[in-house]
Order: sequence, then C-alpha cells, then structure tokens
Amino acid sequence: MTGTPALRIEGFVIVSGEGNLADAAGVMPDVLKFEGDQRFFADALDRAALIVHGRNSFEDQPASPRRKRLLITRQVASLGSDPTNPNAVLWNPAGCSFDEARARTGVEAGMVAVIGGPDVFAMFYDRYDTFWLSDAPHVRLPGGQPCFPGVPAQTPQQILTAHGLVAAERIVLDAAHDVGVTPWRRATG
Repeated sequence: MTGTPALRIEGFVIVSGEGNLADAAGVMPDVLKFEGDQRFFADALDRAALIVHGRNSFEDQPASPRRKRLLITRQVASLGSDPTNPNAVLWNPAGCSFDEARARTGVEAGMVAVIGGPDVFAMFYDRYDTFWLSDAPHVRLPGGQPCFPGVPAQTPQQILTAHGLVAAERIVLDAAHDVGVTPWRRATG
C-alpha cells in the first residue's frame, strides 16, 4: 500500500559498494560523503513536508532545525514532545501507527522523507512511492552497518525489488567518483 496521492513516502540513503551506510562504529564516515550527493539530499529534504528517522540518523544542514520530523524512539509509549526540538514528535511504532504519528505533526500532504536507519527503512518497505538509492560503488566499509536488514545476504537492490519497487535510470551525481542515485519506484498494475 502506497501513500495517498497527497502524501508521498520517499526513502533516501547512500551506500558503499557492500551496501553499508555507516562504518563498523556505526558512523557515516567522510569517505561516504560526496558534494553532489549531499546537495541532492539537502535539496530533497528542503522539499519534504516531514522527515522520519531513528536516533542515530539525522541531517546536519542549516535548515535542519526548522524541519518537521518524527523521531523514532522507545523512550515514549506512543507519542511525545521532543524537549529539545519543537518541530519534532517522538514516536514509538509499538504504541501507535505511522498515520497517527504523522497526524500529530499536522502534515497532511507532501513528501515524507525517510532517512534511516536500517530498521526505520524496513518499516516503510511496502509504503514507499520512491526510494532514492545513492551508491558509491568504489567505497568500502568492511564490517560496516548495512543500509537494510538482510544486507549483505541480499543486495539493497534485491530487497527493493522484493518489495515491489522498480529501478529507473541512474542519475550521475559525481562522475569522478562514480557516485549516482537510482530512483526505485513502486511498480504499477
């Protein structure tokens, strides 16, 4: 089931050649940061009505504090206010649905940007309208954190395919480093 026409759910991640989004310490290293991808990501989030992420995923951009967000946590039973950010709602998926949490933010239309981590991405597998999979195939993060549960036994592409998403043409973001983004869209009919 995808989002309503007024509400689009889109995922965003950049991965190493092994499908990792962070190093062995759970940190996104500078070697996985490329200006073209960072610009693509920032532009997308500037268009987002709502950002959804876990406690270790965030974007560090000038507009970040102004963005509405759902921060997934077990520190609340269902929903709560974030004492450090008036634009954030704390959400425990075990306590209420995404639609209830989204309603608490006041967002009824526009793009919902899901930015990780792995378990957060997995929560939306069957709801994505588009998943933007950026890849840096020449970067290696041995022992790193996979972008999705099930990686490396399956590739990120195999997992997206298994959930009804189809790859469109890859867009080059940094030709010198062979970094690009592939939009994976919900198959129709």
